[in-house]
Amino acid sequence: MEFQGKKQTILCLSFVTLFGLLGLLCAEIDGSPNIVVEEVHVGLILDMGSREGKIIFSCISTALSDFYHLHNNYSTRVILHTRDSKGKALHALSAALNLLDKIKVEAIIGAQTRMEANLLAELGEEAKVPVLSLSGLRTSPFGAPGEYPFFVEITQDETSQVTAISGLLEMFKWRDVILLYENTDYGRDIIPFFINSIEEANVTIVYKSCIAASSADEQIIEELRNLTKLKTTVFVVHASHFLVPRLFLNAKKLGLLSEWYAWIMTSTSMNFLHFSMDPSVIESTQGVLGLKSYTPASTRLHNLTSRLRRIFYMQDPNIEVSAVIPDGIWAYDATWALAEAVERTWTSTGLNLVNLNNITSSKHGLLLLQEILQTRFKGLSGEEIQYPNGKLVSTAIEIVNVIGKGERRVGLWPCEEKHTRDSYPLNSRRNLLSTNDLETIIWPGGSSTIPRGSKMQLSNSSKIKLRVGVPVRIGFNELVHMKHDNQTNRTYFTGFCIDVFEAAIRALPYEVDYTFIPFRIGINESYDDIVYQVFLQTFDAVVGDTTITSERSQNVCFTIPYTDIGVGMLVSNENEDMWFFLKPLSADLWITTAVFFILTGFVVWVIERPVNPEFQGTHSQQIGTILCYAFSTLVYAHREKLLNNLAKFVVIIWVFAVLILTSSYTATLTSIMTVNQIRLNSGGDYIGYQSGSFTQGVVKNLNFKGLKPYNSVEEYALALSSGSKHGGVSAIVDEVPFIKIFLAHYPTGYSMIKPESSTNGFGFVFPKGSKLVHDMSMQIEQMREEGKLMEMEKVWFDKRTILMFDNTTSDPNTLNFHTFRGLFLITGVSSAFAIFIFIIFPLKEKWYAVKKFRFRYQVREKLQRVRKFFSRKVSNETEENQSTDSA
Repeated sequence: MEFQGKKQTILCLSFVTLFGLLGLLCAEIDGSPNIVVEEVHVGLILDMGSREGKIIFSCISTALSDFYHLHNNYSTRVILHTRDSKGKALHALSAALNLLDKIKVEAIIGAQTRMEANLLAELGEEAKVPVLSLSGLRTSPFGAPGEYPFFVEITQDETSQVTAISGLLEMFKWRDVILLYENTDYGRDIIPFFINSIEEANVTIVYKSCIAASSADEQIIEELRNLTKLKTTVFVVHASHFLVPRLFLNAKKLGLLSEWYAWIMTSTSMNFLHFSMDPSVIESTQGVLGLKSYTPASTRLHNLTSRLRRIFYMQDPNIEVSAVIPDGIWAYDATWALAEAVERTWTSTGLNLVNLNNITSSKHGLLLLQEILQTRFKGLSGEEIQYPNGKLVSTAIEIVNVIGKGERRVGLWPCEEKHTRDSYPLNSRRNLLSTNDLETIIWPGGSSTIPRGSKMQLSNSSKIKLRVGVPVRIGFNELVHMKHDNQTNRTYFTGFCIDVFEAAIRALPYEVDYTFIPFRIGINESYDDIVYQVFLQTFDAVVGDTTITSERSQNVCFTIPYTDIGVGMLVSNENEDMWFFLKPLSADLWITTAVFFILTGFVVWVIERPVNPEFQGTHSQQIGTILCYAFSTLVYAHREKLLNNLAKFVVIIWVFAVLILTSSYTATLTSIMTVNQIRLNSGGDYIGYQSGSFTQGVVKNLNFKGLKPYNSVEEYALALSSGSKHGGVSAIVDEVPFIKIFLAHYPTGYSMIKPESSTNGFGFVFPKGSKLVHDMSMQIEQMREEGKLMEMEKVWFDKRTILMFDNTTSDPNTLNFHTFRGLFLITGVSSAFAIFIFIIFPLKEKWYAVKKFRFRYQVREKLQRVRKFFSRKVSNETEENQSTDSA
């Protein structure tokens, strides 16, 4: 009995459990949406035998798993069909053809090399199938990209790193660089971009070294040994992770990674850190500066790295993944973008296996491509992912320094993302940083001092030593001045030219020793002679007030000018004439203006007199009113109220003319007071010039009575104050720097007429082919941009002189009637028109009155005739009636 009770209980529980499970199963079936999953086939072509290919494959597979785990309600599923390219472009092309022909894939992911990218781009364009490439196309920096609309570059464009490297070279002020690249299509393709960008930064590629990955260590050592013979110590490396370890191991053996050397690697070369676990390789790259794609740390990226470690540990314990390579991150994000684009394409257009055959492949592929290009989402690293114009938008490039067992970020280089398919980032503006924007960099050898980029400073025996000739003469000590100390028996040189030279020398990226040697300028020796001494190798350079000329440049080279360009004329301000205020206007203009003042007053009087009591009175009062009203318009002080509109019209036009005349008079008078007009003529004026200077040849081409040489500021002042009539000169022609010095000593009483650009300014002289010409010119240009040249001028030339020079104007001309003939024509026509209207209107009214009177008279005459006619007729009828009655 007890057993049967237990048996019944067990059966009941079994039935309850069975029905419960059936209920849950039915509920699950009823509650789940009725989704028909559509499979979309996508091809994946990678070098599956390489470690990089395996990591990318794992990232893409993981991306699909993560995507559909998060979007399990999507009606499409991307199905991968993997093919092995075996690292060969033709294998990749064959695999792509197989995928398109047999599998009918809707998109292709792959192309790890530029050669593969070009082949798949051609194929994708022909089949109208989007190709998501892990590499850029082989193209020239001067080419015309954009011929492959179905090609989408899902990785950072390597050419953007070229701009960053050029900017770093410019920021560290390195003038020369050695370029090391791998002898493969991949390595050679980027060289034109390097050359173009580095030349834009005014950096010289002194040597381009091409090394094959298959080269033996002996060949690599031989090539590096050739590089040790060069003076440049800055290297830029663009090679694969297969070549980089051997390259740096051998470079370290030859001492190329010691102190004062600098190495910069592209992101491709920096990938060796992900593949090489050899401590000796890491040790050999200590202090190297490298570029990497900017991938901020995120939780998703950390989780992916952990999962990949477990996957590879299970497949091959010998493979260790320290971090996800950038290509793996971009492939992960591109897979998400593709899966999302597939879902939107299939659902928005209603595509399925039934009607898919009715849609052409070109239209179908174009729809999918458009969805990919419009995709925007947060990527694995937290950055926004988008592919406008078929390129991945990059925000920044990470600058890293190899320290210890890994790398350390020292800064970020912002990317210019204004490039499209029709332009390259190389042509965009450089985002130049300064060294203050970077953290401390530990260079090879453990030093934190920025290498100078040349071996010239490594030993005292390799320093450049210059014998510098300095022109010495009487006067103008502000430019060059020699002073001898008898106690120490030493000679010192000071002046503006000396300061500029020493400042430029100090800023050079290498050390230069120089010795100043005086060269007397006088009757027997000239500036041409000291310049020619450089050609004869007596001097290595010339520093002083040496003018740049084409004749001198035939034998030597000049730096860019460091002074103002041009020749000016120095004159004395003579404002002693009591009729000085009449000079702005010529005599005919004065007379014409006075006549029009009176004429305007007369016209207004004629028009206003009949109706305005203020213009009436005795003859003398009316004449006074005409003159007073006319000339009071000069200061707009006329008080008579005008009643006639014609008079108001005349006055408005005349006031406008007076405004123009007074403004022109004021401007011309101000100019004349600033620079008194000097009338030089060949009949009686003398011109002064600086003895032995370049301007001596300039003034001899002028046709003047006489030329007089002078040597100092004091002689200039004495000659100008005396004038041509008293043994002096009317003007002195000289170069702008000398005139500035004179005006610094005599800021009042003298002025400079606006200079003409007939000279090229002062420059430093070096032998032809000297590297110092370019380097010193660069430093002069930088000092000019930073305002240092202006500060030196203020020290030596005085600040007032610079302001006076900036405010100088050209010689003003006296204003004449011909200049304002149009203005007077308008005024005269306006007055004549007003008089004409004033006369015509009264005559017209009188004519109308006479005509009206005549009309009335004629009407009256006609009425009288009618009356007489009817009167006669009535009288005749009356007589007839009377006659009839009588009869």
